[in-house]
Amino acid sequence: MKLISLQIGIPKKLNTTFSNEWWDKDWETGFFKSPVSKEVWLGYEGLKGDGQSDLKNHGGVDKAVCVYPSEHYDYWNKELEDKNIGIGTFGENFTTSGLIERDVCIGDIYSIGAAIVQVSQPRQPCYKLARRCKIKDLANLVQTSGKTGFYFRVINHGMVKAQQEFKFIERMNEGLTISHCNEVMHNDKDNLNAALELSTCSELSANWKDTLYSRYSTKKS
Repeated sequence: MKLISLQIGIPKKLNTTFSNEWWDKDWETGFFKSPVSKEVWLGYEGLKGDGQSDLKNHGGVDKAVCVYPSEHYDYWNKELEDKNIGIGTFGENFTTSGLIERDVCIGDIYSIGAAIVQVSQPRQPCYKLARRCKIKDLANLVQTSGKTGFYFRVINHGMVKAQQEFKFIERMNEGLTISHCNEVMHNDKDNLNAALELSTCSELSANWKDTLYSRYSTKKS
């Protein structure tokens, strides 16, 4: 398990060439991040030098680090011909190897460099990914594929660097993989028992717990 590439970037306003396409409007985003080879400080709300423009839906302690498996990029290059999909395209901070959604569980704890991180929730792709790649339904394609990536919260801050190895420390929720969470949230919406089970997982992010419990209580009543 390895940190293949580390990306950071602060929000900036982008001026686009206007056309009749929905994505060709001026916008502000922190989605465009650049790889760095030096050590970077990883704090409890993210990497130094990194930021998000939409703090309501991005960032915070439960989504301090956006992670995307490098293994998925071959798939997207075949699916999205001529779109030049490469490391960092999905706006991730950490591009990894050996950490796939079907194998990673909510609450898993790893060390990386001097920091300790914990898996908190799947990544839910938003319209900005579609806008960047100029593919209207890309967020839905990512969600449907299950190749979403996920987020880390930071248990212990410290310096991190690309090419460092992840060291597995502890598994707290056997079976509650990122793939399982995606299935319950997006596909198996009538499985109220699964929704309730996930909503009571203390290591799952607050937003996901609230959403799943709201679904359970609304449909159950």
